[in-house]
Amino acid sequence: MSNTAKQNTNKSNQEQQDSDAIDLGQLLGILLDSKWLIVSVTTVFAIIGVAYALLATPIYKADALLQVETKSSGMSALVGDMGDMFSAESSATTEVEIITSRMILGETVEQLNLTIEVSPQYFPIVGKGFARLQGEDAEIKVTRFDLPEYIEDKTIILEVQNNELGEFSILTPEGDKLATGLVGETIEKNGYRLFVQQLNAPDGMQFVINKRSKLDSIQWLQQNLQVSERGKQTGILSLSFSGENRKLIANILNDISQNYFLQNVKRNSAEAEQSLTFLNKHLPNIKVELTSAEDILNTYRQANDSVDLGLEAQSTLKVLVDLEKQLNDLTFKESEVSQRFTKDHPAYISLLDKRQVLLDQKQQLNNQITKLPKTQRQILRMTRDVEVNQQIYIQLLNKVQELNVLKAGTVGNVRILDEAQTYTKPEKPKKPLIVVLATLLGGMLSVAFVLLKAAFHRGVENPAEIEALGLPVYASVPKSAWQEKLDAKLAKMKRNKHHNTGAFILAEDNPADLSIEALRGLRTSLHFAMMEAKNNVVMISGPSPSIGKSFISANFAAVIAKTGQKVLLVDADMRKGYLQKKFGLQWVNGLSDMLAGQLAIKDIIKDSGIENLDVITRGKIPPNPSELLMHTRFAEFVEWASKQYDLVLIDTPPVLAVTDPSIVGALAGTSLMVGRFDQTTVKEVEVALSRFEMSGIEIKGFILNAVEKKASSRYGYGYYNYSYSSDKS
Repeated sequence: MSNTAKQNTNKSNQEQQDSDAIDLGQLLGILLDSKWLIVSVTTVFAIIGVAYALLATPIYKADALLQVETKSSGMSALVGDMGDMFSAESSATTEVEIITSRMILGETVEQLNLTIEVSPQYFPIVGKGFARLQGEDAEIKVTRFDLPEYIEDKTIILEVQNNELGEFSILTPEGDKLATGLVGETIEKNGYRLFVQQLNAPDGMQFVINKRSKLDSIQWLQQNLQVSERGKQTGILSLSFSGENRKLIANILNDISQNYFLQNVKRNSAEAEQSLTFLNKHLPNIKVELTSAEDILNTYRQANDSVDLGLEAQSTLKVLVDLEKQLNDLTFKESEVSQRFTKDHPAYISLLDKRQVLLDQKQQLNNQITKLPKTQRQILRMTRDVEVNQQIYIQLLNKVQELNVLKAGTVGNVRILDEAQTYTKPEKPKKPLIVVLATLLGGMLSVAFVLLKAAFHRGVENPAEIEALGLPVYASVPKSAWQEKLDAKLAKMKRNKHHNTGAFILAEDNPADLSIEALRGLRTSLHFAMMEAKNNVVMISGPSPSIGKSFISANFAAVIAKTGQKVLLVDADMRKGYLQKKFGLQWVNGLSDMLAGQLAIKDIIKDSGIENLDVITRGKIPPNPSELLMHTRFAEFVEWASKQYDLVLIDTPPVLAVTDPSIVGALAGTSLMVGRFDQTTVKEVEVALSRFEMSGIEIKGFILNAVEKKASSRYGYGYYNYSYSSDKS
């Protein structure tokens, strides 16, 4: 590979890297150029945030505190091993689910009439906030609202007629009147039943009363109720509820806490009740068995002359009764263990082993008993049955008494530590946070918009971008504030339908303007560009409309005329040309009329009011401007003008819109292209150049119009700090 090829490759790679790199300085410059847009959008968002913070309905929060205690006493302790199952504790998660269940919340819905939803009617979105800021306080309390089941719309409108007398009307949502009523009196009509307990609102104010289902009311409570455990395994439950009405949310939370407490007491009492029912059911059977055993023993003693047991038999009887008691206890224990473990579990195996040991001891005693005389053996067995049944009966009687005491003193394992209270300051909205977030959002959106706009709209801001296409930039014309005033004045005269009689030319009105100074520099550059031209005709065109071609043409013609040269300015844009407005002339008798053969050349030349400068306006709008320009009359006209004037300037329409500039450029000795700063893109210039090249027209130079001093542009304008001054002393 040759050295030249390597250099080109390296240069191409370097340019690619430069284009891919992020220029932080340019990004900062883009933001600085759009600082007023960013500030304006951010301010609007901040105002919206402040308005929302002031108008949004405040949401208050109430909280309460409960304690779920360990069941360390009560029935579990009284029933001993038989009640081990009752000591299993509910976890905090279980208690939370109980509190938020329909069983608990349904009681609150019924007690507080939460199926009745009442809300005042305000102007949409902002009405409620303005009413609150103005101190308008509307209060209403509806304790009963029933309506027929077949009615689908469960809503009515209550309108205050006379607040002092408590009079109101009931309307349908469509506005039809149903009935009238008074506060404190029940209204019954057409299946509707309404009782208003309290009403305090301005006359004419309306309230929307809605009847929602119990399930919907419970779901509303579940959505706004928060229950959580404080810490880990503390048994302390924190309840909180959010809403607009401070008094109502406290009442709701207190009612939920009370309902949960009562159901807990009822549940603990139910355990004792179930045990009592079981014992009372089996106690008569045990008593019957005891009585029967006693009767059998007494009958046998009488029949055998009151045979007494010897010391050995009495000792055996005592041990046998103890074994029976232990076996009964193991039977209860086995029923409990069997619910928890399988027979392969070590605890279950240990219990069975212990039972087997007791059964073996019992068998040994029975073997000893068989050695006793028959009479003593019978009395021993009968006495054993009596004492075992007697112990069981006495034990059950004791349990019944203990459970009766427990049931009477049941308080549950839930304690209300803190009753519900509502905070004085609202939980929502957080006004400072909303304002800050709204301001940040406005700033981010405006910055994003500016950066996206800059990314997608890459207008020319640097003459080097044009020169990279091989097109020299003859002049960079700064944007003129003076010209904007002239344009505004001209637009005002047009709105008022006044015909301007003077010229609105910047070169004439303010010759010291920096834009005119830049055009003077163009005059010098054009002088050298025309040295090898075939004639003194200059065409001025551009890629797209609204880029300032007419401004450049008119003021450049005036600047040339000031040097004493005789200049002819031709408006060849026969579709939308408006050079006549800048010179205060009429568009009639213009170029199109001459090309159509209706007028001679001398009849269309108009005096501009500026010395050495003549103007030819566009004339009537023809149906075929391109065909007229291709006529031999136009070529003859150009040849004639070139001989009669020192310079002929022809202003043409944009080349990307029509083909007129290609026709004119073929006759002109010099062709210039105009582009607007930050509006005309490099791609447009490139395509326009391609159009001219296809027609065999060479564009000598480029004029960058309406250049602004922007922080994002690297191109500096030294002449910005230099201007004419006058001594008025």
